[in-house]
Amino acid sequence: MAAAAEGVLATRRDESARDDAAVETAEEAKEPAEADITELCRDMFSKMATYLTGELTATSEDYKLLENMNKLTSLKYLEMKDIAINISRNLKDLNQKYAGLQPYLDQINVIEEQVAALEQAAYKLDAYSKKLEAKYKKLEKR
Repeated sequence: MAAAAEGVLATRRDESARDDAAVETAEEAKEPAEADITELCRDMFSKMATYLTGELTATSEDYKLLENMNKLTSLKYLEMKDIAINISRNLKDLNQKYAGLQPYLDQINVIEEQVAALEQAAYKLDAYSKKLEAKYKKLEKR
């Protein structure tokens, strides 16, 4: 057990020596020279400017694309408006032509009704003539 206790103490001494070495290393860290900081700042600002320029360019291109899409949409709506105007004009012309034909269509309807009445009269006349023929044939047989 004494050997185990000595091993634990030795491990703790080694850890404490490593911690002291780490502290010493941290204390030995030096700040970069003033010229290095200035150069790093310039580099950072240059890269940031490049990044922001790229972002702004992309945004600008997006807006240009949106503007072009809006122009195309506007043109399509103008085309559709022209088509709708032409359709409206043609519909008015057709309605006027139909109104001009309406008296003739009414006459056709009247003629159709008269033909139907005449057809009925013809059927009745045919039926009557068949009855007369039948009566005549009966009279002849007598």
